[in-house]
Amino acid sequence: MACINDMKIKNVEKIKQRLDGARAIVLVDYKGINVEEVNKLRTNFRNEKVDYFISKNTWIKIALNQLNITGLDEYLVGPTAVAVSKEDEVAPAKVMKRFKETDLEKKDICHFKAGLVSGDVYKPNDLMKLAEMPSKEELLAKVLSGINAPASGIVGVVNGVLSKLVRAFNAVAEQKAEQK
Repeated sequence: MACINDMKIKNVEKIKQRLDGARAIVLVDYKGINVEEVNKLRTNFRNEKVDYFISKNTWIKIALNQLNITGLDEYLVGPTAVAVSKEDEVAPAKVMKRFKETDLEKKDICHFKAGLVSGDVYKPNDLMKLAEMPSKEELLAKVLSGINAPASGIVGVVNGVLSKLVRAFNAVAEQKAEQK
C-alpha cells in the first residue's frame, strides 16, 4: 500500500513541476482521436514548445491545488489532456485550433474544456477567440512597422532632398566647366 501512495505522490509531483510557472494551461477532451492523430498533436505541441500530457484528473487537480490554482477543478471530468506553455500564452490554443482545422478536418472531436491564461479562466469559446488572435511576434512586427513607417518616410524625404541637392551641384559644376 505504501508503494502505491509513493507512486501517486511522485506522479502528482511530476505534474506539479510541469504546471509550475505556466503562462497557459489548456484542458482538452481528447476523446475520439486515434493514436496517429495523438502523435501528430504531440508533435505540433512540441514544435511550439508546449508540454502536452494525459494524466488522471485527480492527480492533475491535486497538483493544480498545490500550486493554488482552483479555477479549473470543475473541468477535470472525463478524458482530460493538458497542454502547458511556459513561454507563450496563446500557443496551446493556437496549436489545438490549427490541429482541429487541418488534421481532424473539422470532425466534431477533441474539444477545449477550459484554460487558465495569465491567471484567468477561459471557457472553450474564449479559447477559440484567443487562438484567432495574432501571435506575440506578429503583434510586435505590426507595432515595429507602425513605428518604422514615419521614420522611413523621413528618410525618403531627406534622401530626396539630398539627391536634388547633389543634382543641383552637378548642374552648377557642369555649367562652370562649360564656361571655361
